[in-house]
Amino acid sequence: MLPRDRALWALAIVLCLVLLMAPALWNGFPLLEYDTGGYLARWYEGYLVPSRAVAYGLLLNAGSGLNFWPVILLQSALTVWVVHLLLRAHGYGRPLVLVSVIAPMSVATTLPWLTAILLTDIFCGLSVIALYLIVLRPQHLASTERIGLVALIAFGVATHSATFAVVGGLMICAVIARLAIRRTIPLAALGSGAAAVALGALLVFAADFAVSGQWAWTPGGFALSFGRMLQDGIVTRYLDEHCPDPQLRLCAHRAELPLDADRFFWASDVFDKLGRFAGLGKEMETIALRSVAAYPWMQVKSAAADTAEQIVAVHTGEGVIAPLWHTQGIMKRYTPWVVPQMSAARQQRGALSFTAINRLHYPLALLALAALPLIVLLRRKAFADNRDLAVVVLLAVLGNAAVCGIVADPHDRYGARIVWLASLTVAMVILHATRPPKFD
Repeated sequence: MLPRDRALWALAIVLCLVLLMAPALWNGFPLLEYDTGGYLARWYEGYLVPSRAVAYGLLLNAGSGLNFWPVILLQSALTVWVVHLLLRAHGYGRPLVLVSVIAPMSVATTLPWLTAILLTDIFCGLSVIALYLIVLRPQHLASTERIGLVALIAFGVATHSATFAVVGGLMICAVIARLAIRRTIPLAALGSGAAAVALGALLVFAADFAVSGQWAWTPGGFALSFGRMLQDGIVTRYLDEHCPDPQLRLCAHRAELPLDADRFFWASDVFDKLGRFAGLGKEMETIALRSVAAYPWMQVKSAAADTAEQIVAVHTGEGVIAPLWHTQGIMKRYTPWVVPQMSAARQQRGALSFTAINRLHYPLALLALAALPLIVLLRRKAFADNRDLAVVVLLAVLGNAAVCGIVADPHDRYGARIVWLASLTVAMVILHATRPPKFD
């Protein structure tokens, strides 16, 4: 590579990193979310809590000495790397093209709000693209790049059970594509994808053991499902039909239960009084499982409605404006050296709003989602690679909606973490339509 080319690449990478870190740089501190503190606290508290993966908590702790800036830099750098590999695999491996994709996405999509926040969400989309590359475009990757992508997927799926489910579901679809529709997918590529998912599962168990001394999966599935059923009125029906029951402590409080999962888990005296997740975990599991058997049709209708709602729940910024007393308290207790910079940040001073941002992001996100099936239907041979990417992203969006909408309940945060892939796919089609690909 000529010195001029190296300089162009360096400039492009630095510019992309600044764009992806821009919200945190403007804020004066990495952005926080209500859940951030739960991840951070895992190492210090030494026990597992629902939906707070230890693997990501360990990353936060590793970057805490420098006020978490290394975490934001790593998330942004991985994003630049993965987008670059995707562009190169489609014949657009040039520095100016990289900037021409990252720059508009940093303005028009939720992407920089995922890279600049201390949260696992960016790893969902990155894992999906990484899997697409190693399974469907392995011929365009060096061996070291394939190894790096496998490691990225392993870490990504270990950071959130929903990400594990989405990526695992995509692997199942890849196997079906090879067996049922005779899609040419090398066995070695399938093996790399399967190995990444398996390594991610091992990482979950290893990280949880390192912190808690237990070989266990991150808890929370049944509790979140209970919350979804509570919100959809299924728990109320179950309690009305089965109370009084001496084995169900919720019977005594059924008139006090809010029909809102977030209020129940995070703002309910009943939940606190009955011991929160530790005290009510078994009871919530019992009610959730028995409700599935007792009201199958109600469950199907509820699941379908929640999945549909989750597909279009893609607003930017959910949980970022909400009171962050939990995360702030965790940081004051365990990482007090970050408190001065955290307290001075614009986010903590109420200077952050997503109203204007979502006037742009939300309609563009919906348009990108609507474009995905149209891209899948493109018949021109020149767009075959774009169709493959669109199929993978569409399956990921639907899988994410099903997992998050059914197992938990619909939230904009869950949709926003993956909707940027639809915008990226549209950008790839525009690139292909305006300039011919050039493979090195």
